Amino acid sequence: MAPHDPHHVIIVGAGAAGLMAGQDLVRAGLRVTILEARDRCGGRIWALPAAEFGYAAEGGAEFVHGAAPVTAELVRAAGLSLVPVSGTAWDAEDGRLLPDGRAPPPHMAELRAALKELHSDLPIADFLDRHFVGDEYDDTRRSILRRVEGYDVADPSRVSTFAIRDEWLGEGEIGGARRIVEGYGALIDFLAAECRRGGGAIRLGARVTAIETTGSGVAVRLAGGDAVAGDAAIVTVPMPLLADLALPAPVRAPVAAAVADIGYGNVVKLLLCFRTRWWTERRDVGLKDLSFVFSDTAIPTWWTQHPAVHPVLTGWLGGPKAEKVSELSEHELIERGIGCLATIFGRPATDLRAELVAARAIDWSKDPFARGAYSYATPRTAAAKAVLKPRAGDPVLFCGEAFYAGREAATVEAALASGREAAEAVIGTSGDKSRDRGTVRYRR
Repeated sequence: MAPHDPHHVIIVGAGAAGLMAGQDLVRAGLRVTILEARDRCGGRIWALPAAEFGYAAEGGAEFVHGAAPVTAELVRAAGLSLVPVSGTAWDAEDGRLLPDGRAPPPHMAELRAALKELHSDLPIADFLDRHFVGDEYDDTRRSILRRVEGYDVADPSRVSTFAIRDEWLGEGEIGGARRIVEGYGALIDFLAAECRRGGGAIRLGARVTAIETTGSGVAVRLAGGDAVAGDAAIVTVPMPLLADLALPAPVRAPVAAAVADIGYGNVVKLLLCFRTRWWTERRDVGLKDLSFVFSDTAIPTWWTQHPAVHPVLTGWLGGPKAEKVSELSEHELIERGIGCLATIFGRPATDLRAELVAARAIDWSKDPFARGAYSYATPRTAAAKAVLKPRAGDPVLFCGEAFYAGREAATVEAALASGREAAEAVIGTSGDKSRDRGTVRYRR
C-alpha cells in the first residue's frame, strides 16, 4: 500500500544519486536515513588519498560531461570550481606519436544516411552487419566498435543503435569535458554534509538485503538481521546489485526485466604516478601540454591531468576488453600498463619502473558493491526506464545513472538528476502543505 504522507524516507546507497535525493528531501523537511554498504560515501566516485598521488586522484568517475546543469549548480553551491579539459591529443601508431585529428570514421555520409533511415532499433553489431559488410568498410566498423566498446563500455551485440545514433548525430557535448578542480570527492563530501546538516542520518557498513512493504510503509532489512522502518524507500544501487535484493512483489518483475534490459559495462582504470613528468622531455614532439594519447596497445587510452602538473598518467580500458583481463591481479595490470607506456613513448620499461612512485589498478567488476562501471542502452532500455520511472505515491522508487532518461545517461550528472527526480516524486506525495514541493535550489 502506497504511503499517503511519507515523513521518513530510507535511501539505499550513498552514491551521487542517493546523496542528491537525501539532500533535497531533508531540505524539504523530511526525515532521511541513508544506508550504505561501503565504509565510505560516493559509490563509483572514489577519491584516492591525496598523500598517495599528491592530489585527490579519481579512482572512479573523473570528468564532467557536457553542460551538466545539476552538477554545475552543486559545484557553485559547494564553492568548488570547474576547469575545462585542455591540451593536445596524440595518436600512437607503429612506435610514432602523431597529432590526433580525431577525424570522423570513413564513409561518414553513408553512415549518417543509414542511421537516419533506421526505423526500428537493433544492436549496433547487427546494424553494421546489415549496412557495412564489405572490406572497404573495415576502417568504418573498427572506428565505430572502438568507440562503442571503449567510451560507452558496451557490448556491440547488445548496445542500442538508436543510442549510438543520438551520440553521432546529436549536438555533441555543450561546453566539452571538464574536471572539478578539487575532485568529485569534494562534491560528495558537500552533499553528505548537507544531508547531515538537515538532520539526515548516514549509516555506513549497512548492507541492505531486502525491502518489504508494510501496512504503514516499508521495512528495509540489513545483513545481520536488523531492520529500518520508514514510509518510503529509494533504491540507488548499481544495476547488478538489484538482482541480490529481495523486493516487494509488485516491483520484482519490472526490476528483473530492467536488470536484463539495461546494459552495464566495466572499466579498468590505471593510475601511475612518477617522480617527474618524463613524457614532456621528448624533443622530437612537443608534449608539455599533453592531454590524451590514443593507441592500439592493450590499454589503449591514456591521459594526463593537464593543465595541472601532477606527474600522473591514467590508463583506461573499457567494455568487453576490460572483461577479458578480469583474471589479472592488480600487479599484473600495472605491469601491463607500464609495458603499454613503454611502447607508446619509446622508453624502456625498466626506466619507467624506476620512475614509478605510486600505482593503482582498479577493476570495477571486482568491486562487490559496483560489479562494473556504468550503464549503456540496449534496444529495450527505454521501455525498462519508463516502467521504473519514480512516481508520486510509490512506496519503493529507483534512481541512479542507469535509470535516467535524459541525454546525460551513464554519467554523474545522470545520477544527480535522477536522484533529484526521485526526491521530487516523494516530496509530491507529502501531505505537509507548508513544504516547498518544487526542485530544491541553493540560495548561496
